[in-house]
Amino acid sequence: MKSKLSKVIEPFSTLKNRVFAGLYFAESISLLGDAFTWVGLALLSYQFGKERSAIILATALTLRVTAFIIFSPFAGVLADRISRKAILVTTHFIRMAIVACLPFVDKEWQIYVLVFFLNVFNAFFTPTYRSVIPQVVDNAHYRQAVGLSTATFQILGVLGPGLAGILAVWFGARQIFFIDAGSFVLAAILILMLPANKLQHSVKQNEKTFTAWHDAIKGIKLLFKNPLIRFALFIEFVSAIAGAQILVNTVGHIKTGLHLTDKHYGWVMAAFGIGASIAAFVAGSLDKTKTRRLSLIVGALVLAITISITNFVGYPVMLVLWLFAGLGQSLAEMPSETLIGENIADDEQGKVYGSHFAFSHLWWAIAYPIAGFTGSHFPGMDFLYGGILSLLLLGVALVLLAKPMIYEKR
Repeated sequence: MKSKLSKVIEPFSTLKNRVFAGLYFAESISLLGDAFTWVGLALLSYQFGKERSAIILATALTLRVTAFIIFSPFAGVLADRISRKAILVTTHFIRMAIVACLPFVDKEWQIYVLVFFLNVFNAFFTPTYRSVIPQVVDNAHYRQAVGLSTATFQILGVLGPGLAGILAVWFGARQIFFIDAGSFVLAAILILMLPANKLQHSVKQNEKTFTAWHDAIKGIKLLFKNPLIRFALFIEFVSAIAGAQILVNTVGHIKTGLHLTDKHYGWVMAAFGIGASIAAFVAGSLDKTKTRRLSLIVGALVLAITISITNFVGYPVMLVLWLFAGLGQSLAEMPSETLIGENIADDEQGKVYGSHFAFSHLWWAIAYPIAGFTGSHFPGMDFLYGGILSLLLLGVALVLLAKPMIYEKR
């Protein structure tokens, strides 16, 4: 019992590192602010007309992913060239200003413009944050630090919208954006208190000669050159195909297929988030191999199998399946970040994290339309077909990409 408990609490030991603790709490506050943003946008969209709300949110999500795909590689380049602390602080204050404009919008196009630019600067923040973690945490605790960050992301994904909803009731749909803006200011203050040299050692700064395109392409080449990272990135594609089925088609399955309510939908998605959080906490302790192959394959397999049988079970079983689906998704997606930190040179990590951020969101940009197609054309069989496609892609990864990993391990 003690050993199991120690595996769960082991990631929290990384908070003894004061620099990482400051980064972690700043990121957690930012994530909470993101929950406020999207709950506020959902309520704001509804004010433009019930029939328009889904279109507005779908367009906003598309713009979000588009901003990530376009700008993340260049964000990684900057993270290797200029002060990472400056990037982190600047992006927080700019996002604060953008969010503070949202209460005043009165046209639909204004939402689109603000959401796009909000996520442009989010695209610059996230790869920089990820590239800082291996700079401030030693190798022995790096996986635990990543696990703690990922688990917090999952937990706040479950709890954040609920808290945002409560605040929206108290303060109003538009006023919640001011609270959101305040969260960015608080996070920026925490980052300002950190020593800049700790976030940037072993990294070149302010070089006079570099081309953004050249370095962005170099980041992509480094991302795909390493067989361990390449395999993990393809497993993320498998995870996205299955995960998009969950995010897009669960609500329809619950309300139309099972004839249940919004409350049941909330509980099943909470089960998914809880499973993802548990796996994020313990994954670094369970698989300590160089390749993380076991975690990647088991995670993708569990995720694909659970969704494949969902169309044929009742709600109580679905709760359990979504718990395991969350476990599988964390196991399948977490290793990429740690493999980059462990296999890419310090002065190249920023551009590689940026490229990874772009490609991981490109996978979702492909997966969302597939999930929409299966949900609209094959209701009652959507999860089965999504699961079969995920299993086929996993087979392709094992046949074509896993063999180089065996040689790399040797």
